[in-house]
Amino acid sequence: MRNIVLSFDVEEHHRIEAAHALPCSAELKADYAARMERVTRGILDQLARAETKATFYVVGRIAETHPKLVRAIAEAGHEVGSHSHEHESIKRLTPQSFRDDLKQSRDALEAAGGTAVVGFRAPTFSIVRQTAWAVDVLADLGFRYDSSIFPVRHDRYGVPDAPRVPFVVQGHERELIELPPTTYKLAGTNLPVAGGGYFRLFPLSFLRAGINQLTAQASPLAMLYFHPWEFDSTQPKLPLKRLSKFRTYVGIGKSTARLHRLLTRYRGRFTRAVDVVDSLEAKRAELPRFRLAASSASPVTA
Repeated sequence: MRNIVLSFDVEEHHRIEAAHALPCSAELKADYAARMERVTRGILDQLARAETKATFYVVGRIAETHPKLVRAIAEAGHEVGSHSHEHESIKRLTPQSFRDDLKQSRDALEAAGGTAVVGFRAPTFSIVRQTAWAVDVLADLGFRYDSSIFPVRHDRYGVPDAPRVPFVVQGHERELIELPPTTYKLAGTNLPVAGGGYFRLFPLSFLRAGINQLTAQASPLAMLYFHPWEFDSTQPKLPLKRLSKFRTYVGIGKSTARLHRLLTRYRGRFTRAVDVVDSLEAKRAELPRFRLAASSASPVTA
């Protein structure tokens, strides 16, 4: 069964949330941009060797500065989704500025990639209770699905009572399909095992446990996520605070080998997020429903 999505959030390294408001020289930004393209093309080569398709959520600005990269992603048969235009946390936006950013991102990505953009992932998983209005904006602009709601507790993001399996998320007035990143439920707590720092810090057995647990529940999805900069162990390090530096750089030298192990172990089980959504649309009425907009909403568990 093809039910594992490899997703890559494509942004230059200086755009990460931990570096928000940090000064970054034009020379360093240019270096990070060049590295982003080189590493992303390396990932494309690795996926091609494994005959695996993935979903790439790309910052819209990259479609303007590196249009050939976005075109290469699309022409290789991967899905191109939006990761916003400037990689700004939705918590710092208004509904109107988010709408403008989203439209700019989609237009740039579709022009560069030549394919429709129907999926979205918020920078730093910043669709949370207080930004539930973002669901309405996404649905109003015609996006078919979102993959931003992480059902965990975290100091920067998370909706811990959200379902762990694909569900219909309800905003204030609109709704759409939600594809949450993979978690492993242990002693009543959802552990984040889907990717990022968790992929680099924890043994791969944690990620496999999350995939196996969801499969045992007949979930149609295990959503994994990575960033190209996580596969660049020689990049200049940002002057982050101690905790952020640990989260950002721990285990970064192991990422490429670990991805190879994942591709080998689960060969034949990978698919694109949009293909999962295609299969879910026919049974949308059977999916769990979760109201994000109201803090008093009754939790839906899975």
